[in-house]
This record gives sequence, structure tokens and C-alpha cells, in this order.
Amino acid sequence: MSGANSAISRRRLLQGAGAMWLLSVSQVGLAAVSQVVAVRIWPASSYTRVTVESNRLLKYKQFALSNPDRVVVDIEDVNLNSVLKGIGAQIRSDDPYIKSARVGQFDPKTVRMVFELKQNVKPQLFALAPVAGFKERLVMDLYPANAQDMQDPLLALLEDYNKGDLDKQVPPSQSGPQPGKAGRDRPIVIMLDPGHGGEDPGAIGKYKTREKDVVLQIARRLRALIEKEGNMKVYMTRNEDIFIPLKVRVAKAQKQRADLFVSIHADAFTSRQPSGSSVFALSTKGATSTAAKYLAQTQNASDLIGGVSKSGDRYVDHTMFDMVQSLTIADSLKFGKAVLKQLGKINDLHKNKVEQAGFAVLKAPDIPSILVETAFISNIEEERKLKTATFQQQVAESILAGIKAYFADGATLARRS
Repeated sequence: MSGANSAISRRRLLQGAGAMWLLSVSQVGLAAVSQVVAVRIWPASSYTRVTVESNRLLKYKQFALSNPDRVVVDIEDVNLNSVLKGIGAQIRSDDPYIKSARVGQFDPKTVRMVFELKQNVKPQLFALAPVAGFKERLVMDLYPANAQDMQDPLLALLEDYNKGDLDKQVPPSQSGPQPGKAGRDRPIVIMLDPGHGGEDPGAIGKYKTREKDVVLQIARRLRALIEKEGNMKVYMTRNEDIFIPLKVRVAKAQKQRADLFVSIHADAFTSRQPSGSSVFALSTKGATSTAAKYLAQTQNASDLIGGVSKSGDRYVDHTMFDMVQSLTIADSLKFGKAVLKQLGKINDLHKNKVEQAGFAVLKAPDIPSILVETAFISNIEEERKLKTATFQQQVAESILAGIKAYFADGATLARRS
């Protein structure tokens, strides 16, 4: 090899090594910053939630600007990728709180998200650890600034509930009605609870049917039926695609002085074989079956998936089981039996009796409460049924028929002193 050729070869070798070194440094740098994998925005009348999901815990700083009103979130050491750049396209025109959003590289280490507002808000930011397929999540909830609890409006009900103050908050249209015959002395107050919502989709069928959507549709149908009854009054824990913590659902029933609480779900199991409708009541002594225990654990994980802020940690449920009266559970079983009988007329039953487990959403101490698993969304045939208006209406009619049968059998309204 000539000297000239040798020099050229050495030069090319050095150039190649330099390129490889630069590439490796670039890859290390890219790996050192966080990568956002998804941004989701959940607008609702009570609050709007913004979720930023990433491969690692995000470092952030939040502050407000005025003229116009804006909420700013600075995130350190994160890659400004196409996911973040697309946040503006996710803002809906009917969002009550966010007018627009934009994102940009504020400085070499900081990505800035700016949310222009439609009204004055109280932001709450917190992080959620990985759970149920979700990676690290940074959550920002935007509450109206005039909300009753400026620290965490969604959990304000819970504070009243744990203090026992909800029993003192008599609605203006009521003045402490006494127990009596349902529908004659006063209307029957029913709280419907469509399970899951918002960040928590619930179970998802093979064909991507989401539990949270199906049960909201059924609850709305049931509400429409109840509203036609002259002796009943109905409320819903949610009427939007919004996350509501389990304890707040219970607190809402307490606040409205509900006589009955019906949580509506579409269950799933680890295989596609199980099918049929089920009804569950609370148990303080363990689950009545392995399946009941599994379902309770699945439903109780809703708060971890949907995302409860750290301020919820101060509401520790030390005495809830002690508060639950055996009489209320007995009434729940009686109520559940009446509903299960009606469901058996429109669908196969998974079990011929009301099962029991430690469902957190059924822990109202003085309200007969049941959880209705309308069908198995994990079963392909039942997933198809759950999507149809016909089956949804049949389920709604069956639950209403069960409510009527429960009171026709002599049940009295709860004492409201």
C-alpha cells in the first residue's frame, strides 16, 4: 500500500470513528431526557384534567400569567416530540376551562406548555406512579376558582362525609323527611353510579368497547325511565366522561340523601368464557367467591388508574367498616335479589344469588347499595350485546323493575332526621 493510500485509509477510519462517537453521544443524550408517550385531555363541567404520560418521572414547575389568563407548566429534560407538539389539536371548543394550548422549547433544558383559559381556575398538579399499563403520569386538574374547596374541590364532599356533616346539609326542597312508605310520604331518591370514567376506561372488550362508555349509556337510559316515575327522584354520580374517586361517589349519595345506590358496570375476567349478569352487595367478612374477590379488587383499583391527588391521602378510611350496619347490608342483599331476578328475564345469570365482596363504592353506612355487573364485556358475544340499544334498554328496564319490586315487598325509606 502506498503512503498516500495509507493516509487516506487512516483519515477515513478516524472520520468513521468520530461519526460513531458522535452518534453514541447523541443516543446517550436522547436516552437521558424523558419521552412523552401520550397527552390526554378530559374536559367536564366540574373540572378539566390534562394527563401527560411519559417513560420516566417528569420534573415540572407550574405558575400563572394574566392578560390573558394562562396556566404555564415548565417541564425539564423532556424531548419536544410530536406528541407534545400535538397538544393544541386536542383542545375541544366545548371545554369550559381551556381556550387553547401551545407548547415550545423555552430554553435548552425546558419545554413550556401554555394553556390559555376561558375563566379563572385553581390548578392542582400531581404525579401518578405506573399502574395497569400506564407509565408515569403528570396530572393537572383545572377547577373553577370559585369552587367551595380551593385545595381540592372534588374531595370537598369527602371531608364533609367523614365529619358527618353531610347529614346536616338538608337540600332546600327538603326539611328532614321521616321514614315512611315509598312514593307516598316522599319520593324515592336513587343515586345511579356509572362506573369508571375519564382516565379510567374500565374493562375493554376484544373489539375495543370501553366499559366506561357502555355503563354511562345504560345509566342515562335508566335515569330517563326513573324520571317518568312520579314517585322517584334520580341523581347520577357522573353524567360525563369524567373520573370521580370511589369515596366521592359514596359521598355524593350521602349528600343527596339517597335511599338506594346502584353502581353499574360491565365486568371482565381473565378468560373470554365467563358470561351472564351478576349483582353484588358489600361484605365486611370477605368475598363469597374467588370471582367476587377478583372483581372487587379490579373495581377498587379504579382510584389508582383514574388518579386521585395526594390530598386524598388525608381521608383515611379507618372506621368505614365499623360504620356499616348489618341491617343496611341485609337490605342491600334484599334489593340485589329483586334486581337479579329481573335481570334473569333478559340475560343469563352468572350466579343465581347476590354475591358479596369488599367493594369500596358500596360502603355508604345507611344506604342499601348494589353493584350491577350487566354482562361480561370480556365475552365476545356479550360485548356485542352491550353495544346495542336494545340490550342497554332491557338492562335499564330490569333495574327499574327490581327497584319497584324491592319497595313493593315492604321496604321503607331511610330515616332522614
